[in-house]
Amino acid sequence: MSDAISVLLFIGVIAYALFGGADFGAGFWDLTAGGAARGSKPRHLIDVSIGPVWEANHTWLIYCLVMLWSAFPTAFVAITTTLYIPLGLAALGIVLRGAGFAFRKASMRTPEQRIYGATFAVSSVLTPYCFGSVAGAIASGRVPAGGNGDPVSSWNNPTSVLGGALAVLVCAYLAAVYLTVAARQNQSPPLEAWFRHRALLAGTVTGVVSLAGIFVLHADSPRLFSQLSQRGLPLLIISALSGAISLLLLRSKKPVALRALAALAVATVVCGWGVAQYPFLLGTHLRIAEAAAPTPTLWVLASVAGAAAVLIAPSLAALYILQNRGRLETRA
Repeated sequence: MSDAISVLLFIGVIAYALFGGADFGAGFWDLTAGGAARGSKPRHLIDVSIGPVWEANHTWLIYCLVMLWSAFPTAFVAITTTLYIPLGLAALGIVLRGAGFAFRKASMRTPEQRIYGATFAVSSVLTPYCFGSVAGAIASGRVPAGGNGDPVSSWNNPTSVLGGALAVLVCAYLAAVYLTVAARQNQSPPLEAWFRHRALLAGTVTGVVSLAGIFVLHADSPRLFSQLSQRGLPLLIISALSGAISLLLLRSKKPVALRALAALAVATVVCGWGVAQYPFLLGTHLRIAEAAAPTPTLWVLASVAGAAAVLIAPSLAALYILQNRGRLETRA
């Protein structure tokens, strides 16, 4: 039962990476779009694209937190008492990002819009980096089972830096691909070309950093490297192929199934991490079964997750479909 709940938890992690990650990546392109005049059109498309869904996408983060502290309270205590600095920065980034995004659209004067826009954009880079560094700390075994680990070195190490950098790059890649398709649907060739070039750049840089990360993991996290190169290898191959095909489609200017391929590339690499981590929840020293709550609690969580799949998932799916078809209006 604990394994089943861990799968449900990881589904939430993947969903947040795909949906929340694309939102964070949009903030990265907002940050690098240029001055007020040059960057106005890309920023307008970003506002229109994420405006109706950015709050809903954080549902997945709440889901992950509730599942973690309810199903695996020992691991939750260990993570939060060790990694409270990056987690606190990530929470602050989420709050500032939301405030900046909302107030930028409500502001009438350009100086205020720039301040709120910068807040939104910088927070969109800070937050995924912190989440990536947390994942690196957990995967490399730097979170003690008893908690209260080193609050600095636990998330400032080669694996955590690699995780943070990849999180920012992957979010930027996802957002650029999604926005390329959105620009095409809006029949805006200049914007489509603008985001296509950035998707190619982000995808290429992500691939290069991922290859360099092999050497980082080999030196800093030998067990994770070993498991990724064995049972996680098929998933990593699928990820690499999906990413490569998406880049080829971008170069051919035929965005057929682009979003699906980009999502598959990210989802499979996250799954690869989960498969490599199994059966440990924290690095190499806390197994899933050891950290699990009592069985009745796990059954309640499974029932709640099932009810959410029936009652909430269709609503989220309808929201994403309507947004994809341009049926939702936003004041960007």
